[in-house]
Amino acid sequence: MTANLTRKAYDERLRTLSEGSVNVNFNPFTDIDWDDPEFAVDTNDPRWVLTSADALGAHPWYREQPLETQIRIGIWRWAVIAKVGMQFENLLMRGALDYIFHLGNRNPEFRYLTHEITEETHHTQMFQELVNRTGVDTAGGRRWFRELSRILPLFGSLYPEAFFTGILAGEEPIDHLQKGALRSGEPVHPLPQRIMQIHIAEEARHISFAHEFLRLRVPRFGKVRRGALSLLFPLIMRILCDVIMIPDKKSAALAGIPNRVIKEVFWKSPAGRKMLRELFSDVRMLAEDLGLMNRTSRLLWRALRIDGRPARFRGEPFPLAAD
Repeated sequence: MTANLTRKAYDERLRTLSEGSVNVNFNPFTDIDWDDPEFAVDTNDPRWVLTSADALGAHPWYREQPLETQIRIGIWRWAVIAKVGMQFENLLMRGALDYIFHLGNRNPEFRYLTHEITEETHHTQMFQELVNRTGVDTAGGRRWFRELSRILPLFGSLYPEAFFTGILAGEEPIDHLQKGALRSGEPVHPLPQRIMQIHIAEEARHISFAHEFLRLRVPRFGKVRRGALSLLFPLIMRILCDVIMIPDKKSAALAGIPNRVIKEVFWKSPAGRKMLRELFSDVRMLAEDLGLMNRTSRLLWRALRIDGRPARFRGEPFPLAAD
């Protein structure tokens, strides 16, 4: 386990993150020219074809489809991801507001988290605007997630370490997917490309905060509390990853994607299983550092198929990040 993070060092890092939010920030309605013809959602534009960095985009069934089908499914896929992302960011904001409601005066977490909530508000706006412009009428996450989201924000104050673990479970897969698309070298439509650039830039701070939040608190837990979190950690990661990454079967069927393809992509095919493990290389590193990897929890990581080598550093490019 790494050395415990001191409160002084933690507060300094929060100040750095807060200053970053002041100096580098975006507004979706001034930094994205929605009416630029280049950003139009044209169903004949091949740049909507999914890249091979997307698990569905890499599947042979998708690659064998006619160009117009690949474009249509590509637009649908971006819309579904954006809608689920909007719902997840909404949940994050409500939980963070619940957490800061109970903070004492002069706590630097208040300033940083209100910056983050502001940025997440902008993210929900640009995600929803993308959905609206695609014309895809998607409900987003699965019904159980949408209903449970009424309760989950309460964990912001009731069980904050589990809540911020959940935040990482949602943010890491989206960040991985977006970076993969941009690094693929394959054409990406300029509208989702611009949205991803903004989201990745600001989300780096949000992910850093969740890491630092856990680094400060978890090493100070007693054996029982840390043991409980060691088991919850991989469970939360896998459950919320599936919410973010796997489209609803009914929605996929309406888009013309066979159920067998969805099952293979998420996560039965060799490529799918490899991607699933790669998604969590950074958080495996964090779990190791926090002392959350023990004999029992390692068995659970393996049973959930999200085990593997931890990243050597945050953001290690994923083709090398997992064995």
